[in-house]
Amino acid sequence: MPSPVFNLPATHRRRLREVWRSAGWPYQDLIEVELLAAGLLERRQDVAGRETLRVTDAGLQVLAQTLQRHRAARDPHEDLVARVALEMQRAGRVVWRGLALRAALSSPGSGEDAAEPTRWAMAVPDVFSIRHTTQEDLVEPIVHEIKVRRADLLSDLRSADKRAAYLALSSQCWYVLKAGIAEPEEVPPECGVMLAHLSAPQGSAVRGPVLEVLRPAPRRRHRIAFATWVALARASPEPAADEGPQALF
Repeated sequence: MPSPVFNLPATHRRRLREVWRSAGWPYQDLIEVELLAAGLLERRQDVAGRETLRVTDAGLQVLAQTLQRHRAARDPHEDLVARVALEMQRAGRVVWRGLALRAALSSPGSGEDAAEPTRWAMAVPDVFSIRHTTQEDLVEPIVHEIKVRRADLLSDLRSADKRAAYLALSSQCWYVLKAGIAEPEEVPPECGVMLAHLSAPQGSAVRGPVLEVLRPAPRRRHRIAFATWVALARASPEPAADEGPQALF
């Protein structure tokens, strides 16, 4: 049996996943040819003579390796998201993680152009929180966007609409950066910057990432839109800090 090919392009790994999840109908393209030649896929015929594809044991090893790689890349990010969520709860706030929200972006023109329809954008901030209060004017929604890889941060900063959506949804917007991936000056001034040290200093009583404020986020008056209230009502906030996985921190 051919040795597993671990340096496959992302397109080939994606195809392996698609075949694994599907009934195995062939694409009959060059990606399939290369996967067949590498021994990661094999052709089979059913009783009616129809040809299908099957992921081989070698292909399963590649899928398992890809899964482990993704988990390893995700864990520092998820650990940091959990830390920020916990800190917001300790500050007396109600917290949601990975919540999809629809944000109204300002119309680009003025005068006659101002009559153009408002543009909309979907935003999925890593952490969204509001104050635990019964007074709507004091809710003070805050967005935290967490970045542990420089490439992800730069991609995010290139998207003006994405950042505008964060700002349209909050009274404060923060970028929480893994130490060493960027300088605070690289983040636009309308956003605050926190530095995350993923390991606490030796002997520290704190477990998990340690947060350091490098630049406070500008505070703006913000009234939550009705559509956002509906999204919050339909979603489940994070459990109390002593009820879920965050209690481990």
